[in-house]
Amino acid sequence: MIQADHLTKYYNDFCAVDSISLDIRKGEILGLLGPNGAGKTTTLRMLTGYFKPTRGTIKVKDFNSSEHPLAIKQLMGYLPESAPLYHNMLVYDYLEYVAEIRGIPPERRLTRIRELCDLCGLHNIMHKPISELSKGLKQRVGLAHAMMSDPEILILDEPTSGLDPNQIVEIRDIIKEIGREKTVILSTHILSEAEATCDRIVIINKGKIIANGSADELKQSADSSRTLYVTLNNAEFTHVQSALTTIDGVTAVDRVDSEADGHLAVRLTCTPDNDLREAVYRRIKETDWLLMEFRQDTRTLETIFRELTREN
Repeated sequence: MIQADHLTKYYNDFCAVDSISLDIRKGEILGLLGPNGAGKTTTLRMLTGYFKPTRGTIKVKDFNSSEHPLAIKQLMGYLPESAPLYHNMLVYDYLEYVAEIRGIPPERRLTRIRELCDLCGLHNIMHKPISELSKGLKQRVGLAHAMMSDPEILILDEPTSGLDPNQIVEIRDIIKEIGREKTVILSTHILSEAEATCDRIVIINKGKIIANGSADELKQSADSSRTLYVTLNNAEFTHVQSALTTIDGVTAVDRVDSEADGHLAVRLTCTPDNDLREAVYRRIKETDWLLMEFRQDTRTLETIFRELTREN
């Protein structure tokens, strides 16, 4: 659907996007994830044709951005981080105006506005001034604006920025509904949003792609070891370390904490290939230690994100 090859964007001497290549499939919800200033917005603006790349090419379907920029823009709907609304207009008047400038035939406009009202949940606010709406409702109106011409591709820049948790869930549900029929590209730095909404996640840092895959694929590829946490009573660290390091696959045993009540907490670093929980439990069972807690550390997208972007 979209092929971007070696996209590069300079602002004077500053490289905001450094040779990014993307292959975005039809019907995919792709999330651009990264810290503030990573290059997400610049990348989206190049994909929409708002910015011209310093270097690189963009191809959408059979159109090259340098030769057919208008044809590509007609395939896209774009919602920037701050929805570009006319606050002195009523919601209905605004959407009718957008329908007109988007070239929707007069006999089709009312039907299309009703369809977008159903999709974005706007029925109760159609005759309210946009200035009186909450930010979440303004985002819905902006989303209806972006969807007015029924584009094949929808590009959203930080669509849930500044919204409360309930509004985030509502916008997320709308994006999922749209994603059943459209190709959706969204940028965010909210990890839970990317994991819950996107089919694939591209992590950008300092203008470069540093990870690309589904949330599960990113977790698996980042796993170079397994970590087990064990809390024991009636145990000394040297004895615990000696007993557990002899288990095949345990590469290290480190003290995490030793509490005043006699509990000893240790961390076991294990090879990623095997689940050693049963072997560790059996070894503990052979002793007179009392097992107080036993858990395996689960790597989250947040952990991976921090590790990949820690220099930021």
